[in-house]
Amino acid sequence: MENLGRIIKVSGPLVVAENMTGSKMYDVVFVSENMLMGEIIEISHDRASIQVYEETGGVGVGEPVYRTDMPLTAELGPGLIQSIYDGIQRPLDIIYSRAGDFITRGIMVPALSREKKWVFNSLVKVNEHVEYGDFLGYVDETTLIKHYIMVPEGVSGEIIEIYQGEFTVEETIAKIKTSSNIIDIKMLQKWPVRKHRPYFKKINSDIPLLTGYRVIDTFFPIAKGGTACIPGPFGSGKTVLQQQFARWIDANVIVYIGCGERGNEMTDVLMEFPELKDPKSGEPLMKRTVLIANTSNMPVAAREASVYTGITIAEYFRDMGYSVALMADSTSRWAEAMREISGRLEEMPGDEGYPAYLGARLASFYERAGIVKCLSKKQDITGALTIIGAVSPPGGDLSDPVVQATLRVAKVFWSLEANLAYSRHFPAISWLNSYSLYNDAVKEYFDKNIHEDFFSQKSEAMTLLEREAELEEIVRLVGIESLSGAERIILLAARMIREDFLQQNAYHEFDKYTIIEKQYIMLKIIIHFYKQAIEYLNIGVDINKIEKMQIKEAIARMKNMDDKNMDKIKSINDKIDIEFEELRTKEEI
Repeated sequence: MENLGRIIKVSGPLVVAENMTGSKMYDVVFVSENMLMGEIIEISHDRASIQVYEETGGVGVGEPVYRTDMPLTAELGPGLIQSIYDGIQRPLDIIYSRAGDFITRGIMVPALSREKKWVFNSLVKVNEHVEYGDFLGYVDETTLIKHYIMVPEGVSGEIIEIYQGEFTVEETIAKIKTSSNIIDIKMLQKWPVRKHRPYFKKINSDIPLLTGYRVIDTFFPIAKGGTACIPGPFGSGKTVLQQQFARWIDANVIVYIGCGERGNEMTDVLMEFPELKDPKSGEPLMKRTVLIANTSNMPVAAREASVYTGITIAEYFRDMGYSVALMADSTSRWAEAMREISGRLEEMPGDEGYPAYLGARLASFYERAGIVKCLSKKQDITGALTIIGAVSPPGGDLSDPVVQATLRVAKVFWSLEANLAYSRHFPAISWLNSYSLYNDAVKEYFDKNIHEDFFSQKSEAMTLLEREAELEEIVRLVGIESLSGAERIILLAARMIREDFLQQNAYHEFDKYTIIEKQYIMLKIIIHFYKQAIEYLNIGVDINKIEKMQIKEAIARMKNMDDKNMDKIKSINDKIDIEFEELRTKEEI
């Protein structure tokens, strides 16, 4: 590194330096003798504006700025899984062991261990032709994840040497002869975090990404490789929902970004994740998880970088053919970081002070999701990256610019409502305000794999919930006695859907996760009860007796029954018919 610049202004995390001719946008620099890491975000003549990823207290005018002529990059290779990083990919556990509870300014620790040896197993032979993206071999990083080592970008040629055995990430595992020279291939690769990793082509997704949440999988599904937005006010359960997704969602690799969240919430994540068991394998969940922690008391500039670091790691595992789910909690804090930096740059503000490019930045982030055909020509590899972003609008205001900009690009909207959370209805997802634009895409999957009337049952249930919302206004004004028998049955069936289907206990052994087959059967039973109630009401059965039927208790207990005991759940359908017939017989209709 060469000392090229001198500081002429310090404004919080923004430092302006002169004598920076030759620097490029987004180059990494080190500020002052403390070697504080920063990134160039504006260039004017020989001056560069630098956002510093660390606390700038004590940094003064005249101090040096060191240039690297390299953009902010993520280190990619074995050792990512089970790691806990800060926003610029510094391993927090290593920093803790070296510097204690607080991150020492200027501390430089590599993201991947340079000492640990990994057993490399080759998949190619000498004289074999390889190109960018082809698999050279793999490392069993954990018992759940096989970490494939790929040919780096810009490399194409013949294998002249390939090794097997134990290597560190910086040791040579292969040599490739290109048209101009011989290149040593290592397990460690670096990638600029703001640059999308390339792929051959994007594929339209028609497979649902199942979460185990009935309100999501049945009513508002997300497709594998899709995008979703979870806006909600304080206390509505965004973080718990994201953590449950990380545990139960149908993905191979989880990347969880705590972006600007409260320290105690992030502490819960860091404490709980290593203890959680992967429900599919019984292994610790961390064996397929990467955590990025940037709490609200950490430097604001690193918060802006944390999202790019996380998405780059997620794309890297996607290129191995894995289904990756990225949770960003929350993008509102990311946008606030952009707003602060933009204000210090004296840029023209947009809505509520956010920069005018807020929408473009959010779009470029969410557009990195998708199912893709990877570049490898040797292996037919398809990978998926799903992005689920939480948004924390002030006071739950959905007209907030971050929410509106997100809704323009995210295809699923799970609206969390405080009144549902306060009434202990979890997950507190509004069935009236939420929507999914993937319904048409995944319909064929549900028709083939679950049942052809899956969507018709769902449509009927949603109609009942909408009618309930209309009838509640009447009930509040004149009382339930003013309603007809059919309208009271609508209220009864809608309450069953809300309390016995949509409501879910994240701590119950069987209710915390519901397989999609059980979801279909549960909803079908409730709709069957509704249809039978209407039919028997029309032939003269008393509405009061229908409302007091004992079978309602069995319906309410369905969600707490083991999904392996599906026949017992299905038998509730016959019990409904029997009890209705008994009511008719007793009244001798």
